[in-house]
Amino acid sequence: MRALVVERLAPDYAGCVVKDIPTPKPGPGEVLVRVRAAAVNFPDLMQTRGEHQHKPPVPFVPGMELAGEIEAVGEGVTDFRPGDAVCGGGRGGMAEFAVLPAAGLRRKPERLSFSQAAGYAVAYLTAYVAFERCARLQAGEWVLVHGAAGGVGLAAVDLAQLMGAKVIAASASDHKLEVIAREYAPDATVNVTQGFRERVKDLTGGKGADVIYDPVGGDVFDESLRCIAFGGRILSIGFTSGRLPVLPVNIALIKGFSVIGVRAGEYGRQFPAKGRENHEAIWKLADEGKVRPRVDAEYPLSGWREAFDSLADRKVIGKTVVRPDL
Repeated sequence: MRALVVERLAPDYAGCVVKDIPTPKPGPGEVLVRVRAAAVNFPDLMQTRGEHQHKPPVPFVPGMELAGEIEAVGEGVTDFRPGDAVCGGGRGGMAEFAVLPAAGLRRKPERLSFSQAAGYAVAYLTAYVAFERCARLQAGEWVLVHGAAGGVGLAAVDLAQLMGAKVIAASASDHKLEVIAREYAPDATVNVTQGFRERVKDLTGGKGADVIYDPVGGDVFDESLRCIAFGGRILSIGFTSGRLPVLPVNIALIKGFSVIGVRAGEYGRQFPAKGRENHEAIWKLADEGKVRPRVDAEYPLSGWREAFDSLADRKVIGKTVVRPDL
């Protein structure tokens, strides 16, 4: 089978190559999936350089989220049969086939395409844990979503609206904000390159945002401290800006807000029962057609570098996927 293989850890994907490797066989409790789509996530890019906290031994096939069809099942697997459309992952999505534990897969919602399903779980689970578990978001509250054009940010815009919040979508691109306004209709948009704290205060009647969803960090986090409501919650999702911000605790003391770190996967590991509830909640929304995951572009396996670069260069509105069947 053809696969993208990370043979060594190096900058600029220098250790990555598309090559023929043996098609794996499923062992007990595993299934072989014919991959129809694999989402591209920032951890995939970081793992090619060895910069992510999870460091699989080389060589490995990247791709933590995928969707496809069951090709074969291993011993003891009774929940799936060949031909079933599934999604999930954990490893190996950037290949024509992947072997995965059956317990980590679920049936693909009929309302989602393979590409939508491949990029759904991580983004929407992160947003769900952030709003439902961490911020305890209430209908009518103001939510400022930074990085709103990215996969994680756009999922947050979508989910916050479903939960009845008033949403301000923030991005550094007017074009991206125009697309978000047209397709998702948030209550307001703001370009962060022009400053945003006064705009947020004006929109919220001087109070500030009740909840700020921040996957960016850096200067965006710093300015967010100036437009968070008293008693508000800043949700720290990540640091795509590349700079880890520092919180002046005197500001937190004066304004009475909380900063909450959000790691959806770790939350599920710490609280397994709630973790299962979280997964069931987001997939129920998908089954019912209440969510709108957006796929920005699809690339063949040979176009993996362009797919990775589109994410690294922040050209994406929603998710980018690699389609090994193209």
